[in-house]
Amino acid sequence: MKDTIKKEKRGLQDDFYFTKHRFEKAHWHEHAPSPLQFQPEYLNSPEFIKNGYHCEELKDGFYWVTSGGYDAAFLVTEEGVIAIDAPPILGENMLAAIEAVTDQPIVKVIYSHWHSDHIGAAAMYGTDVEIIAHDITRELLERFPDPLRPVPTQTFTDSYVVELGGEKLELTYKGANHCPGNIFIYAPEQRALVKIDIVSPGSCAFMHCDASENISGWIEAHDQILEFDFDFLIGSHITRWGTREDVITSREYFHDMLAFADEALMTMCTPNGAAVFFSIPPADQYSVGTENWVNSMVNYVTEKMLTKITSNGQKWEERLAGVTTNTKYHAYTVVESTRTERSHKGYQKRGTGGTDYFV
Repeated sequence: MKDTIKKEKRGLQDDFYFTKHRFEKAHWHEHAPSPLQFQPEYLNSPEFIKNGYHCEELKDGFYWVTSGGYDAAFLVTEEGVIAIDAPPILGENMLAAIEAVTDQPIVKVIYSHWHSDHIGAAAMYGTDVEIIAHDITRELLERFPDPLRPVPTQTFTDSYVVELGGEKLELTYKGANHCPGNIFIYAPEQRALVKIDIVSPGSCAFMHCDASENISGWIEAHDQILEFDFDFLIGSHITRWGTREDVITSREYFHDMLAFADEALMTMCTPNGAAVFFSIPPADQYSVGTENWVNSMVNYVTEKMLTKITSNGQKWEERLAGVTTNTKYHAYTVVESTRTERSHKGYQKRGTGGTDYFV
């Protein structure tokens, strides 16, 4: 009898860790392929395969460097190089990219924000460089010290201009989005903008709105990006640099999600709507009702997003990479951030009256 019972998978097997407490394994053949615009030619080039990075001059000495998953940038001037970020997955390949195009030394380094996945190799620049970042970035790196992320030597609050060898980069801070201290880095002459962890060009972004802290600010940052006059956007992730159209497309995707999240909340998150999910499990299984309640709203938003015909006549999976796998995670984050960061459209009156709001 025991031999006929199918054994439940446990532990790491091939490319997935199985557990009964689970997330399900995703199977590639059940998901939409990435749009062709998400697969630039350099990914298959002998140089990229050999060197582990791709470097491209965008305009007049401003270079984009990528591992095919993480990005950085640098500006070559007559008096030295200004480097922007130092992702560990690029590491010293960033130095190789700079050395391949100039003999100028690295003089200044700019931190986009404090996260280790973007500046965790900054120690490789040495001790003689000036490190520029936002005040909050310095505060966080002092609070959580890391020898691989040296503390900035120059910080600012609202805006700062980095000048070297007749070139300049304009740094501005417009409030918390992906994280506090995440800045805009703009090269006006080259019409290039570095804004990390907001738009991942050609993609719907990594799970949970790129693991961001302030989702309202993160969505607002799309509009703030569009305030700049740029031709090139370095967004930090995935396979290519971006354009204004990439930002507009990403903004449309998340605005659609905000609208569907509002619908889900007003349907399933009012006092009466939420009560349905807690009426069946016993009182000591409150967490089961909570999981079904939240996940039902997430499922509603996900279904609406994946079945919608968008503004150009295509579904989202035809316009952006990662939609069929990541939308459910974004939906969870947007539902919860809407519920916690935005208006509840009312509140409980005295007694039990007044249910036209979400909880």
